[in-house]
Amino acid sequence: MRALVTGGGGFLGGAIVRHLREWGETVRTFSRQTYAALDALKVEQVRGDLGDPEAVKAAVAGCDIVYHVAAKAGVWGPYAEYHQANVIGTENVLAACLARGVRQLVFTSSPSVTFAGVDQNGVNESEPYPATFLAHYPQTKAIAERMVLQANGPDLATVALRPHLIWGPGDPHLIPRLIERGRAGQLRRIGRESKLVDTVHVENAAAAHLRAADRLAVGSPVAGKAYFLSQGEPEPLWDFVNRVLALADLPPVTKAVSSGLAYTAGAVLESLYRAFRLRGEPPMTRFVARQLSTAHWFDLSAARRDFGYTPHISTADGLAGMRDWVRSLPK
Repeated sequence: MRALVTGGGGFLGGAIVRHLREWGETVRTFSRQTYAALDALKVEQVRGDLGDPEAVKAAVAGCDIVYHVAAKAGVWGPYAEYHQANVIGTENVLAACLARGVRQLVFTSSPSVTFAGVDQNGVNESEPYPATFLAHYPQTKAIAERMVLQANGPDLATVALRPHLIWGPGDPHLIPRLIERGRAGQLRRIGRESKLVDTVHVENAAAAHLRAADRLAVGSPVAGKAYFLSQGEPEPLWDFVNRVLALADLPPVTKAVSSGLAYTAGAVLESLYRAFRLRGEPPMTRFVARQLSTAHWFDLSAARRDFGYTPHISTADGLAGMRDWVRSLPK
C-alpha cells in the first residue's frame, strides 16, 4: 500500500512513518518543509500547506490510505490560525480523499475534544463534546473530528484516534517544557490533590494508528468511531512530572497554588495578553489551570476490543529509555 502521512516530519507523524516503513509500506509525507530524517527512511516528501486544496489533492493522488496527523496544537494564539489548520485543513484532506478515491482515513484527534473542565475518571467514548471550550485547539479539533466521523460512508472509511499527552525521546513539547520550567524553578502544583492522569508513549500511539488502519474498512466495527489512547496506567499527575524531572536530576515539585487562584490568574493573563497584544504565551491560561487540576484517564476497552490496542512500552520502561535524551537537552 501507499500511505500519505500529513505532518510526517512531526513527533507523532515521524513515529508513524517509521512504523510504516518497518512494515514495508511505501510512504509519502505532506508538510510545509522537508526533513533529513525522512530522506534517510526513503520517504517521498511533498511540500505544501493544508490550507491549499489543490496541493492536498496532489499529495493524496495515488495513495491508498491517509494518516491525517498534521495540526496546529497549543493553548494560545488567534482562533483563525487554529481554524485554518485544523478545520479547513481537515476539510481539504477529506475532499481530496473522496476526489482521489482513497478508501481509508485515520485521523489524529485529541481527548481534549471532550474536556469540559471537570474530572474525567475512566471515561469512555460516550463522553460528549462540551458546550464550550477553554482553548481554540480542542474546539477546532472537535469540529474536525466531527467532520471526519460524519464523512465515514460507502466511499471512505474513517476513524479518529485520541492519544493523550504524547511523550518519548525527541518530544518537542511536553518533556522539554517540564525540564525547562523545572530548572527555572517555575513549576507549581495546581490544587491540593494530585489527580490521576494517563499519558501515552509515542511508540504506543504510533503503533495504535497502524493497528486501527489494519482493521479499518467500509462497514467494519472501527469505521466511523473515535477511540481514546493512553498507557492504561493512570497515576497522580505530579508523580509523573516528578519522575520526569528526576531523569534530569531535578528536585520534585513541592510548592502549590490553589486551583481557583490558578484559574483566575489564567483569566487575567489571557485578558492582558489580548489587550496589549503581548508576544508569546501567557505563563498560565484557564485551560492549563483546569487541565492541571483535574483527572484525565480513560477506559481503553473499545480500542482493545476493536483493533487489539496494547501499549507495548510501559511507562517505567519508556521513562528509563528516555534518560540519556533528557540529559542531552540544552541547559
